[in-house]
Amino acid sequence: MHDPISDLLTRIRNAGMAKHPTLTMPHSKMKESIAQILKREGYLSDVGVEGGPIKTLKIALKYQDRKPVIVGLRQISTPGLRRYVQSTEIPRVLGGMGVSIVSTSQGVMTGTEARKQNLGGELVCYVW
Repeated sequence: MHDPISDLLTRIRNAGMAKHPTLTMPHSKMKESIAQILKREGYLSDVGVEGGPIKTLKIALKYQDRKPVIVGLRQISTPGLRRYVQSTEIPRVLGGMGVSIVSTSQGVMTGTEARKQNLGGELVCYVW
């Protein structure tokens, strides 16, 4: 696997379309940070780390009226083309209805948090 972030987003998208309640995947700190942000923003119902030496990330999806809460996911920065933005250039997703995730020097955070702290960084993905 060359791109763990696209793997995370694709697994969430596929599990939502198939209406699976949970999904598991190999763990990494970046994936866990993105999943915790999505949980905090209300897109996921639970995120947990399981296992000993080989950890797995377990994500519980959230549904509303038997439809997934996550309507769309889009990766912006890829391994072949990294996208960096300044704090003033962080875009709003669907006029504030979605969330942009930015990897900054202070850690992974939403676009609004990065804007408030006047931090720029790598624009990882959009979720709506």
